[in-house]
Amino acid sequence: MAEEDNYTKDGTVDYKNNPANRKKTGTWRACPFILGNECCERLAYYGMSSNLLVYFTSQLNQHSATASKNLSNWSGTCYVMPLVGAFLADAYLGRYWTIASFSIIYVIGMTLLTLSASVPGLRPKCRTKEDCTATSSQTTVCFVALYLVALGTGGIKPCVSSYGADQFDDADEVEKGHKSSFFNWFYFSINIGALVASSVLVWIQVNVGWGWGFGVPAVAMAIAVVFFFSGTRLYRYQKPGGSPLTRLCQVVVASCRKYRVVVPKDKSLLYETSDAESAIVGSRKLDHTNELSFFDKAAVEASTDRSKNPVDLWRLCTVTQVEELKSIIRLLPVWATGIIFSAVYGQMGNLFVLQAEYMNARLGHTNFIIPEASLSIFDTLSVIFWVPVYDRVIIPMTRKFTGHQNGLTQLQRIGTGLFISIFAMVSAGFLEIVRLNIVRRHGSYSVKEAPISIFWQVPQYFIIGCAEVFTNIGQLEFFYEQAPDSMRSLFSALSLTTTALGSYLSSFLVTIVTDISTKNGKHGWIPDNLNYGHLQYFFFLLAILSVLNLGAFILAAKKYTYKKAAGTLRQLAS
Repeated sequence: MAEEDNYTKDGTVDYKNNPANRKKTGTWRACPFILGNECCERLAYYGMSSNLLVYFTSQLNQHSATASKNLSNWSGTCYVMPLVGAFLADAYLGRYWTIASFSIIYVIGMTLLTLSASVPGLRPKCRTKEDCTATSSQTTVCFVALYLVALGTGGIKPCVSSYGADQFDDADEVEKGHKSSFFNWFYFSINIGALVASSVLVWIQVNVGWGWGFGVPAVAMAIAVVFFFSGTRLYRYQKPGGSPLTRLCQVVVASCRKYRVVVPKDKSLLYETSDAESAIVGSRKLDHTNELSFFDKAAVEASTDRSKNPVDLWRLCTVTQVEELKSIIRLLPVWATGIIFSAVYGQMGNLFVLQAEYMNARLGHTNFIIPEASLSIFDTLSVIFWVPVYDRVIIPMTRKFTGHQNGLTQLQRIGTGLFISIFAMVSAGFLEIVRLNIVRRHGSYSVKEAPISIFWQVPQYFIIGCAEVFTNIGQLEFFYEQAPDSMRSLFSALSLTTTALGSYLSSFLVTIVTDISTKNGKHGWIPDNLNYGHLQYFFFLLAILSVLNLGAFILAAKKYTYKKAAGTLRQLAS
């Protein structure tokens, strides 16, 4: 029995494919390599992408609309590719080999991008710093490099947070308690990388050159790969469980085939393997839940089902397989509420920047001009401030009142962040009212720079950073915990899609608002000259939508049934 306690009970193995020894693998001894990898990878990604629009217009000589479209297409691809990477990780490769192989592709893409900006013949020809021309072949090389990066990040994004959480045994209460803390420090690592990227690397690109500006992120990504491989002997590995999409389709098909079958009241009669382990490799069994009972029909044994050996999975599915599908459907309402939050979050790189262009961007009484987009650094600083505060202060304090090990449940944490995000939009709206009153008082409608400091935007950035610590980290943990063991990468990828959908929603709202508010020759809410507009109305619209979204989230959270894993996976060396 003492020997058994030395091994994990969640089905993880070590790098030799033996049962993972809890005293030699995983936990915080393995996590520094994963956190270091994520910090360097995010530094590389944000360092390369933050100023990409400027590179398209100034170096590739693209029109603003074309550059914006190309950037949007590329960014969208970066958030679609995680679905591909997650599928490969859960079905065939496992998270370690998915991260490892896609990291190599990432480094190749970053290296090619650096060469395209520095090697004569590959880099655009420039008469001045801002007056450059690029041939079609030079542009092609640049975009091949960028889409290699998109492919690479698609394999890393959905896997790395889940892989870090895999280092803590779900069946061990002590280790499980550290998992929530891991997600906090994982997000902290992301923002440390983003902080360096949005300050140092952007400065290098503008003042030193694009070759160095892309070269440093390429080196950072190479360091990320070294960090990751350095921890190989210490990691715990979750075995891939086969195609999750096939299993989900099997449940739907089997349920439809048996649509006339009556589900027995005694749910113990539903089909499940008799072994201690699930039929799905590397996944614990899931207890039956009462919701979505139609799909239980897939687990009802007909007289003809047992006559076939092996069992036809398109006619008869295990309870665990049925619960996998139910877990995704149950998660969708909570997932949907993340779209509005992502739309709010996305304003930092959009309308917050536009608002800043009509404010005084000088640092004090000097002539130093602060780039409008650089104020997002206060969001990063806010996250860096709030993560340790949440981990060391808020959790112990709320634990006294709630009795919950992590202080707040995952859903309570997400809801708190949604509530806080409302005030970011309210703050931005009231700032715009104040700015317009100053413009009106001075009659300076034609003057772009109003006599109000850009630093008045800091509160709205800081509030969003605080909301991120609650909602984004809460979502990371929630999607990981509520995913079946064999579908955790796929669930992480699903959570990432809210970012893309939030951007599309924001774009849709701007289009609708512009069409309606510019009727009868009016300037509209967001005209070319904001001094004639009402940008505050758009911020207040997002605030109202956020309130409604919070209400929808509360309803979804109340009805949500948490996943119940049945037993453990104890794999002992023979």
